[in-house]
Amino acid sequence: LASRLMPSEQWKGIIAVSRGGLVPGALLARELGIRHVDTVCISSYDHDNQRELKVLKRAEGDGEGFIVIDDLVDTGGTAVAIREMYPKAHFVTIFAKPAGRPLVDDYVVDIPQDTWIEQPWDMGVVFVPPISGR
Repeated sequence: LASRLMPSEQWKGIIAVSRGGLVPGALLARELGIRHVDTVCISSYDHDNQRELKVLKRAEGDGEGFIVIDDLVDTGGTAVAIREMYPKAHFVTIFAKPAGRPLVDDYVVDIPQDTWIEQPWDMGVVFVPPISGR
């Protein structure tokens, strides 16, 4: 992914979607030599049996010159919100499921819609529960 985003000088920075995009965002920043890294925090929760998105924190601007990164685009709910907030950003993910694929500019791996992704930091072999319990 990083090699496809070269030359790195074209980017002002990276906006990582918390929490899934934090680790990929840090790795991408390292590979591209980008020091300006910000976050957008979106929470999805059930309210009266409807799944709603709540923006807890956002990076300013329309995304021009920025890469927005998340680990996965699934059904597209979060991706639609990201596109509305940052219409001029270049939106990338590591994994893309069919329903969300049209919403991202680039991704690394196609996966079936019904596939569950085990991130290395969430696997039992190396998983340590967060101190906060969340």
